[in-house]
Amino acid sequence: MGKLLAPAGNLEKLKWVVEYGADEVYFGTKQFSLRNYAGNFSFEEAEEGLDYLHKKGKKGFVTLNIYPFSNEYDEIIKTAHILEECKIDAFIVSDLGILNELKKAGIKTKIHISTQANTLSYQTIKAYKELGASRVNLARELSLQQIEFIQQNLKNTQIETEVFIHGAVCFSYSGRCAISDYMTGRRANRGECTQPCRWKYNLVEEKRPGEYYPVEEDSRGLYFFNSKDLALFPFVHSLDKAGVTSFKIEGRMKSIHYLASTVSLYRRVLNGEKISEELGFKLLSKVKNRGYSSGFMKGKILPEDYQIKGGGSNSSSEFLGNVILNKNKTSKIEVRNKITANTTVEILTPKGKIFNIKLPTELMLENGKYTTVANHQQFIILNKEIPPYSIIRTII
Repeated sequence: MGKLLAPAGNLEKLKWVVEYGADEVYFGTKQFSLRNYAGNFSFEEAEEGLDYLHKKGKKGFVTLNIYPFSNEYDEIIKTAHILEECKIDAFIVSDLGILNELKKAGIKTKIHISTQANTLSYQTIKAYKELGASRVNLARELSLQQIEFIQQNLKNTQIETEVFIHGAVCFSYSGRCAISDYMTGRRANRGECTQPCRWKYNLVEEKRPGEYYPVEEDSRGLYFFNSKDLALFPFVHSLDKAGVTSFKIEGRMKSIHYLASTVSLYRRVLNGEKISEELGFKLLSKVKNRGYSSGFMKGKILPEDYQIKGGGSNSSSEFLGNVILNKNKTSKIEVRNKITANTTVEILTPKGKIFNIKLPTELMLENGKYTTVANHQQFIILNKEIPPYSIIRTII
């Protein structure tokens, strides 16, 4: 069975995805990553995170996946040497120059090719292998049939492949977008994307300046480019059978609720559990999403793969808190959103178990006082043992 590769925007999230079943974790440092606003890791945090991963028998990959200018390569190589000393398991790169310079600099760490390289053929994958790469992320524009054909032609080549199976999808080709640059001055391919594809727009007719026509399906307006989120859990077994090595979840900027919920579902699928599409989408609907799509898996994008009824984030459940400790048949809950006494909440555990509990008529705070409403940054104590890292959320 293939590996589950999960994102981590910071050290806390790295530990969460491991607890929920990730085999591999990818993250960025403060420079040269395509997610400048994800939080990202200092070198000290990277070392701590890698030590945590390795003790758990997991692997950690760092993104060096920007497209750099000529004067940035020296600093990139310096960064790579520092991370190699931290025992990083692989670098994720997009740029051919970075790949070449890493090898020239004597970097021994494995190199993975990013989705930003939009690799569409087995010929390109073989070329990357000859250049020193050990894994290639396949372009999201490929169908299942095309991936199967690629894998057939990679037998006995000893190069790994990786497929994005879940998360937000950029409307542009393999995420290489210039609209953010043009409209805001923030460069998407340098990690600064402002997501203008999620904005609302009006139409102006050329000979009628100043007359704006809303293009909308309802009162909230139309999002021209707003693709639904990718959800490929129904295809995981077929992709695994084809020979894909690793299954990657998008979301270094997402919440721990999102990460726990998605990693949990895909862990269950990769463990061989048969999860119906109805149940899978029900579980995924509990976190913020823009609707779900199978992308190009079936061969092409259809109109229903775009969110045309507004682009807000939908979710059927609200993240209330998480368990940070259980001891002496009690659990300590960190409150993330308002928790009200005498209500029924849902629990998601790191093992994928989901159950409901009724909260008491009064909530005990960690200082021993009681309240009917606990708010963000407070801690409550429940007289029930719930595993650490469990998610507490509403039932809707």
